[in-house]
Amino acid sequence: MATSYDSYDVPEVLDRREGPHGEIVLRRHGAVLQIIANGCFLMDTSDGRSERRLVDAALDALAGRPRPRLLIGGLGVGFSLAHAAANPAWGRITVVEREGAVVDWHRAGPLSPLTRDALADPRTEIVEHDLIRYVAETSARYDALCLDIDNGPDWTVTDGNTGLYSPAGLAGCARVLRPAGVLAVWSAQPSADFEETLRNAGFQQVRTEEIPVARGVPDVVHLGVRPG
Repeated sequence: MATSYDSYDVPEVLDRREGPHGEIVLRRHGAVLQIIANGCFLMDTSDGRSERRLVDAALDALAGRPRPRLLIGGLGVGFSLAHAAANPAWGRITVVEREGAVVDWHRAGPLSPLTRDALADPRTEIVEHDLIRYVAETSARYDALCLDIDNGPDWTVTDGNTGLYSPAGLAGCARVLRPAGVLAVWSAQPSADFEETLRNAGFQQVRTEEIPVARGVPDVVHLGVRPG
């Protein structure tokens, strides 16, 4: 006879789609929702403290700038968006997400309870676009850019994302930031090489903040400030 624990051993696929960059899957593992891209685990709803800290670290680095405008790269399970929208200190909040399936799961799917209030917030804008192209093409400027589209600079979901963490990609990130704007990059592990790339790309006050997790090595947020 199967126990409730046994039923959690095999994740239940809630939706599976072929997106512009391969297969994207939403599944439930017990009470936890998981996003899988091309067979690679991306994120789940089990914790979220590091995704929330990504947003808070960027705000802290802005040192009291009034009503800063925030760009979030990657909607994911929505922790960063929901946390930002719950804070009245932020001004406009724009989220760029390239997978239409992920947007659908938040608007009217299993992830909607996590971001319903944030999506209804008049400050929130969802842009369905590839982030690399967006930062290269947009005329908008932001006070903070929070990136969480991969498992980190050294562990990207698709090969095309590696360019975002290169000097040219970081130049694009700097382009959309206002003077003294903050770039915050989530990663499942620290990267000394990426810190050096940030410095070589002209970012100042580069540092890495560790966020403890329930199991394994801490998640980190890499931070850099565009020169004023």
